[in-house]
Amino acid sequence: MDMMDSKHWSERGLDTHLDKLKSEVTACSEPIFIAPFVESSVSKDGALSGAVVSVKATFDVAGHPTTMGSKLLGQKHAEKDADAVAFLRAAGASLIGHTNMTELAYSGVGLNPHFGTPENPFKQGRIPGGSTSGGAVSVATGLADIALGTDTGGSLRIPAAFCGLVGFKPSQQSVSSKGCLPLSQSLDSIGVMANSVNDCSLAWHVLSDKKEEHVDHDFILKVPTNFGMDEASSIVREAFDSVIKSLQDQGLKIEHGSYPIFEAYQQLPVWQFSAVESRRYFASLIDLESDLLDPRVRQRIARGKGVTDEEFSNTQRLRHDLIERMSAEEANTVFIMPTVACIAPDFSDFATDEDFNRINLLCLRNTSFANVIDGCSLSLPFTYQGEPIGLMLTAKNGDDQKLLSLAQTIERLLCSF
Repeated sequence: MDMMDSKHWSERGLDTHLDKLKSEVTACSEPIFIAPFVESSVSKDGALSGAVVSVKATFDVAGHPTTMGSKLLGQKHAEKDADAVAFLRAAGASLIGHTNMTELAYSGVGLNPHFGTPENPFKQGRIPGGSTSGGAVSVATGLADIALGTDTGGSLRIPAAFCGLVGFKPSQQSVSSKGCLPLSQSLDSIGVMANSVNDCSLAWHVLSDKKEEHVDHDFILKVPTNFGMDEASSIVREAFDSVIKSLQDQGLKIEHGSYPIFEAYQQLPVWQFSAVESRRYFASLIDLESDLLDPRVRQRIARGKGVTDEEFSNTQRLRHDLIERMSAEEANTVFIMPTVACIAPDFSDFATDEDFNRINLLCLRNTSFANVIDGCSLSLPFTYQGEPIGLMLTAKNGDDQKLLSLAQTIERLLCSF
C-alpha cells in the first residue's frame, strides 16, 4: 500500500456506523470519554470522509466544554472549534467525543483521579499511557479510526507504544495550536494516533494543510548506545535487539554509536518547561492550590515556583542550542530507540508518589528528546512475547514527510518480525 492511497473507512456505511457508535459510546463502561458525543461530518468528499476521530479534551469543540481532564476547567462551552478540529471536520471527519486524559496533560502514564483511567485494552490491569490515554484506547478498541491529541514529552507516542498503535508527533509549527489549551507552549505539539502510518499521514496532511509530495527518505539510521536503554526492562532490551537485527537482516542499514547530542540533552532540566509554563498559563484560570487539583499534578506545577526568570531563560537558551546542534550535526539522521524503556505498568505499580514519579520519568525519558529538539517523531508498534512495544524514529524539525515515508517502509518490514 502506497502512502495516501487508502481510505479504508470510506468503504463502510457511515450513517449506520455512527448510529452503532452512539449506542456503544453510551454503553461504554470504561472511562474512555470525559464527554461522549457523536457528530457527523460536514463534508462527504474530503481526505478523511468516513473517518471517525476522537478528540483529546484539551481541544475546543464548538458547543462543548473544554475540561482538559480537570474539575477546575470547562465551566463554559467553546464557541468555535480549535483550528485542528476545524481542519478535520472540513476534511470529512466525524467526531466521537472528548477523550479522557491526564489532568492538564501533566504525566506520561495517563492516570486521572477525577474521571477514572481507561484500562489498557491490550493487557488487563495495565495503564494505557498518557497523557492522551482515552484517545489511545478509543482507537485500540475500534471506536475511533484516529485520535487527535497533544504531545509535550511523549503524550501520543507513549500510549501508542503501550496500546499497539502508531503515534505521530510532528514538528511543532506544522500544526496550528489555536483553540488548544497548552501544558508547555515551548514543547507542545499536536499530532495523532491511528492503526497505521498511512492513517497518521492522511491526518497530518489535513492538520498541516500540506499537499502530499513524494519524498525520498535518504536518512542515516542510528541507534544511540549512550541513551535510551538505561533502566530498560529485560523484555524491552531483548525485543529492541531482536527487531533491529530483523530490520538489518531485511536490508536496512543501521549504525550504532555514541552521539554527543544526547550527553548535552541529559544535562538540560527538561522538567522546567512544563512546570514553569503551566504555572504561568493556568495561574489566572484556576486555583493552583485547590484540593480539586490532582495532588501529583499540583506538586509538579509547584516546582515552577522555585525557578527564577534567569534560570528559565538559560534553560531556553540551552534548548535552542540543542535544536541548532541537531540541525548541524545530525541533519540527515533518524535516531532509533525503544519508545518507552518498559512495558505498560500495572495500575498497582503506582501505590506511592515515589513509585509514580519514578515510572513517569522512565516513561517520558526517551520520548522527550524529540520535543526538546523540536523534531518530528513516530512510534511504530510491534509485539514481542505477547507484549506491545514501540519502536521510535526521531528526526530533526521539518523532516515530517520524509519520516512518514521511512516509517511506512519500516512498518512493512515489521510485518515479517
